[in-house]
Amino acid sequence: MRITGIIFDKDGTLFDFGATWNGWAAGVIDTLSGGDPARARALADAARFDLAAGAFHPDSPVIAGTNREAAECLASALPDASLPEIEAFLMRQAAAAPLAPAVPLAPFLDGLAARDLRLGVMTNDTEAGAHAHLNAAGVADRFHFIAGFDSGHGAKPAPDPLLAFAQAMGLAPDTVLMVGDSLHDLIAGRAAGMRTVGVLTGMAGADELAPMADAVLPDIGHLPAWLGHEHP
Repeated sequence: MRITGIIFDKDGTLFDFGATWNGWAAGVIDTLSGGDPARARALADAARFDLAAGAFHPDSPVIAGTNREAAECLASALPDASLPEIEAFLMRQAAAAPLAPAVPLAPFLDGLAARDLRLGVMTNDTEAGAHAHLNAAGVADRFHFIAGFDSGHGAKPAPDPLLAFAQAMGLAPDTVLMVGDSLHDLIAGRAAGMRTVGVLTGMAGADELAPMADAVLPDIGHLPAWLGHEHP
């Protein structure tokens, strides 16, 4: 079956997760702690972030969770702040996160567009954050569909936001490829009846992703060759 569209996850897929979010998270924890080491440790524990290593633990719920879920994690260590306040703070900070594209995105996406593929992004980040990051990377105009967990289609691992992309593009789900770095992404893709490809620019390893993926690639830069092999 010929692939007619690709729906990408954002963080850990289009952008290298560790290079983008580890330093950002350390800064967020420092700001929210107000310089209190005990509170910083509590925030880090709640988010499953290793302060000494400056990196998320692979099992952190923040990695594939929504902005709201990240705020809920931190709320337990911030009894004086309301959940909406924390959520709004994270949304503002995330929109300004330093981006580390997994590959040079413009030529990569232009190459896919030359194959007459419809391209989309579905992230458990906010839609505003997705637009901010893709605009900052200069590639928002390469996508026909950009959605976040708050766009009205739901969040991964539910298949609904991926099916919304297929419906919006007029594509049969079984001709759409879901590309992501987490089990949330691949479970959503499988549930939507799509092909799935995992990439290793997030926090999950190949052994974790392989059972739910048609292929596991080092990064999205390997996707054109895989597409050419699978669908010449």
